[in-house]
Amino acid sequence: MRKGEPVLPTMDDILSAYERICPYIHRTPLMSSKFLSDAAGADILFKCENFQKAGAFKTRGALNAVLGLDRSAASNGIATHSSGNHGLALAYAASLRKIPCHVVMPRDATAAKRHAAEGYGAEIIECGPSASEREKCLDMVLAKTKAEFVHPFNDARVIAGQGTCGLELFNQAAGLDAVVAPIGGGGLVSGTCVAFSELAPCVEIYAAEPKNADDAFRSFRAGRIVADHSPRTIADGLRVPIKELTWRIIKAKLSDVLTVSEESIVDSMKIIWQRLKIVVEPSSAVALAAVLAHTELFRNKRVGIIITGGNVDLDFLPWKDG
Repeated sequence: MRKGEPVLPTMDDILSAYERICPYIHRTPLMSSKFLSDAAGADILFKCENFQKAGAFKTRGALNAVLGLDRSAASNGIATHSSGNHGLALAYAASLRKIPCHVVMPRDATAAKRHAAEGYGAEIIECGPSASEREKCLDMVLAKTKAEFVHPFNDARVIAGQGTCGLELFNQAAGLDAVVAPIGGGGLVSGTCVAFSELAPCVEIYAAEPKNADDAFRSFRAGRIVADHSPRTIADGLRVPIKELTWRIIKAKLSDVLTVSEESIVDSMKIIWQRLKIVVEPSSAVALAAVLAHTELFRNKRVGIIITGGNVDLDFLPWKDG
């Protein structure tokens, strides 16, 4: 490790995170569907983080970061940039500690996520949709408030918290051959990689990504970060690019990145609603879309799919006018 590089989270960090956040989260269930398993030619188990507090896995990382702050670090509140779920989760965590929460959110963020964050008491600051616009706006907020910055994914505390989802999945589902999770910034995928590399190193970890926001796919093949600052995908939670910390874990531990079309994301979202009878957002459907698009890779395997969240705007369903 080069001088000045942040320390990567370890399995001990994940175990500590789980102990810290356990009183404030749900141990989310596994679900299955014979129809979907038959369609994939695999034994599929869905880890349903759409049933998590604040409606998404992001609550795990946000809680670990916020609950771990000492009184001095928390005194000016916390701040972040987010398309929705991390900001919502951070607002929930801040409400538990009764500290201010400032969320820089793109103007095109899902209204349901914005309103939920406001419901937990967060101040929402609007910005443009690109990653650079988010970061520029956040810098101004931090300068004004002196709040503690909790990055949505490029933060060892957040990655360790997200890794608790992988820890639970390992304890709930014996004999997994592979795990598939959506990737945006890479916090969940990198945390899952850390957990399984210690608990079950033979399990292959795959990241699923929209073709219209495929910076992780291109980075994985180039062997370096290839930024994409203007992604256009219905999977709003996956529009952010990977960063240095998540990239260091991904490039060392991830099996592959699988990309999917916008049409397949909508189809998979709809079929999850129909067959599992649960509400999921587009980003959550990307992992199933990847498995159905790469059946030869998963045939006859036991596969864990992480459903990342269920914070969808019911007034703007992607098939509503179809």
